[in-house]
Amino acid sequence: MNDNELRQAIALVDAYRERVEAMNRQVQVLRVSFDEVSLALESVKAFKDAKEGDEIMVPVGASCYIPVKVTGNRTVVTNIGSGISVQKTSDDSIEYLEANAAEINEALKKSVEALNDAQRNLAAMSETVQQEYEARRQQAGAQ
Repeated sequence: MNDNELRQAIALVDAYRERVEAMNRQVQVLRVSFDEVSLALESVKAFKDAKEGDEIMVPVGASCYIPVKVTGNRTVVTNIGSGISVQKTSDDSIEYLEANAAEINEALKKSVEALNDAQRNLAAMSETVQQEYEARRQQAGAQ
């Protein structure tokens, strides 16, 4: 490997490292989103299954829950994106949340696969650069 090829390999290692960091952040965001949707789904299901007058715990974020008594009103205000919320039946809200969870889960799987590929590429290129450095060090020591 000549000096120019080594510089290109080092630049590629840096690019892979940046890609891995960005993909790690993306995976973390998707995991948080999936957890949030799953928690909402569980809450809506508990609301749907509760009888009027039952007390259920409703998550409000940051691992905090509020005990509330269930009324006869079985509608759920659901955010559908871009700051828009609509009133849905419990069943419609559950269906929407399940579809949303499936979509996020699929994106998460693809992101994890891409992250794993990028990590393998980073490891392989880093190994190549390290071997070249070691070869050059040994060559310099032999002279």
